[in-house]
Formats: sequence, C-alpha cells, structure tokens
Amino acid sequence: MNAVINEITEEQLQPGREKFKVGDGVRVHTRVKEGNKERIQVFAGIVIARKGSGIHETFTVRRISFGEGVERVFPVHSPSIDKVEVDRESITMRARMYYLRDRIGKAANKVKEKRIFEASKHK
Repeated sequence: MNAVINEITEEQLQPGREKFKVGDGVRVHTRVKEGNKERIQVFAGIVIARKGSGIHETFTVRRISFGEGVERVFPVHSPSIDKVEVDRESITMRARMYYLRDRIGKAANKVKEKRIFEASKHK
C-alpha cells in the first residue's frame, strides 16, 4: 500500500522547488485563472515558515502591503505555482520567523542578508 502511495506522490513532485529557505526574500509566480483566461500573478515577500514534507510541504510568505502585514501559504509542489525566484538570500538561525509579525515599518523586513554578512566577514 505504501509503495503505491509513494509512487503516485513521486509523479506530483516538482523538481527544483527546494532551492529557498526560511528568511529568504522570494517572488512567487502563481497562475490565476479568470474565466477562460490565465495570467501570472506575483507575490513577493519573506519566507517565514516551511512545514511538512513530500507532497504536503508548504511555505508561508509575508509582506507589508499598505502598512498592513499580509501572509500567504503556498504548497511547494503545487501545479498552480509557475516558479519561485529568490531575490535575496539570508542567514537565519531559526526554523520559523514568526517574530516578524510583531515588527512595524522597515524593521518588519530586516533579516540578515547573506551578501552583507559575507562582506563584513572577509574584512
């Protein structure tokens, strides 16, 4: 029974979707169907959580829109996601970044960026 389930879920997994981690700034391109037309909509923000495994894995992206925090949960292997672009890599010491929910203004986007951290490390 388990072999059959594993075989079916292997077909559904999307290759190359595991290249981002918690704390990274991402742009998620999703397909939106309106009537008989289809378009791509981009949701950009910081990944604050990744949960689950295999076909059930999800990630939460948070951004500030007009002064209000907006979070959206995406399945990693969803066929409605066109691609996930990593804007900026970060160095995080946590598995979940829920503390960003309490921050206001520019502080809500402050995460240690990898390139800034590496530049100061080499001096």
